[in-house]
Amino acid sequence: MDQQPDMRQIMQQAQQMQEQLAKTQAELAERRFEGSAGGGMVTAVVTGGPELVEIKISPQVVDADDVEMLEDLVIAAVRQAMEAAVEAANSQLGGLADGLDLGTLLG
Repeated sequence: MDQQPDMRQIMQQAQQMQEQLAKTQAELAERRFEGSAGGGMVTAVVTGGPELVEIKISPQVVDADDVEMLEDLVIAAVRQAMEAAVEAANSQLGGLADGLDLGTLLG
């Protein structure tokens, strides 16, 4: 028997996924993720938005003769914080497609 997909059911599933996606994105935007470099001498905090919201630099790491090292530490700390935010987003958003029965579309 050739069974046609129920378009109403598919649309309901898509709407539920869209609502869940928006909710999850809002929750991620509120979360904060921290990265550090130089043994914690430089820390960066980003939201899941992602938005850089804080940088802390220990005075011990500030050396006017080696600004390049400080720049590298800042980049490393920000990168680590961003990676944590992306990992959390992938983890939370990855499961959203589980609720949609894509098999009915392939019927």
